[in-house]
Amino acid sequence: MTLPIMGVINLIHEADEMGSLTANRCLATVPFGGRYRLIDFVLSSMVNSGIPKVAVFAHTKFRSLMDHLGSGSNWDLHRKGSGLFVLPPSMEDQTDFGKGDLYHFYRNRDYFARSPLEYVVISRSHMVCNIDFGPVLLQHRLTGADITVVCKDGLGGTPGLARKARVDETGRIVEMQDHFGRLNSDIVSMEMYLLSKDLLLDLVETSLAQGRDHFVRHAILSRLNELKIHAYMHEGVLGVVNNIAAYYRHTMDLLKPDIWNELFFRPGPIFTKVKDEPPTRYRSGSDVTHSLIANGCEIEGTVHNSILFRGVKVHKGAVVRNSIVMQNGVIGENGSLENCILDKEVEIRPLQQLRGAEDMPFMAVKRKVI
Repeated sequence: MTLPIMGVINLIHEADEMGSLTANRCLATVPFGGRYRLIDFVLSSMVNSGIPKVAVFAHTKFRSLMDHLGSGSNWDLHRKGSGLFVLPPSMEDQTDFGKGDLYHFYRNRDYFARSPLEYVVISRSHMVCNIDFGPVLLQHRLTGADITVVCKDGLGGTPGLARKARVDETGRIVEMQDHFGRLNSDIVSMEMYLLSKDLLLDLVETSLAQGRDHFVRHAILSRLNELKIHAYMHEGVLGVVNNIAAYYRHTMDLLKPDIWNELFFRPGPIFTKVKDEPPTRYRSGSDVTHSLIANGCEIEGTVHNSILFRGVKVHKGAVVRNSIVMQNGVIGENGSLENCILDKEVEIRPLQQLRGAEDMPFMAVKRKVI
């Protein structure tokens, strides 16, 4: 079923404390879960929900984003009646990069105005979840809300950076603060906002006319009393992944079968860019336990409680424990990793040993990777 909703994945000024992992790529394309990127989860959720058109508002370091998304064919967004639109900032006006997301919405208002779809769902890319937007739209209509915000209860201890919200007995949001606020609430905003297209365009023009250019901070938080803003409570798995501690924790959580199955298959599958690789080769003497190993790897050593992306090579005598090794990484003979994150194409020399703490993993990054 097709929903009367157009999707927006908003990458303008995303909260990002990922350090060197986002030195040469945007947050949306940080590798996750062995073969995916962060943006795959919200994009797949939109497609599985029946949202036919999705615009990605790019901001900075979007070369890897363009390479990953392509024409949208991997998400079935290349068919007639559907579409994936990547809308980068203006290269001619360098002040574009410092302006808020409402300015970018206004500059691309023809994308909204030309669509016959009635509603818009605006989301960030760093909320790792699998959600059906159909029930969100149903609740939005039943409550008569102006804006419905997808939230998650019981997530007060998340290591990621997320806005906290407080709701009344009717489900209306009466207070919301940024992550550094002191609001005593376990309800966090998943940065997914459903509203009518007409209301969005009105908020864009009204806020900009008042010299305000941030969607949440200026168009929503300042209007909590005058607009009817309701919370929709998501019951599934959620990972707020926008700093290193959250990235490591939520990646390692994928080794739990219940979290893996729910996140990647319910209510629908998560899609990503297809890369055909041969099956992983486990050589004589290899020892692999409680790990996720992507295709194309070659294992001669020991891998325990770790996640290996495509094409990783673990040579004879090497030991990888509690670590994340991204695409084409190489662990040299008798090398050792423990509590580490290795970016793409990082090579650990023979006999080299790297060890981080459980709450602060060691990171190794090769320059100019995407």
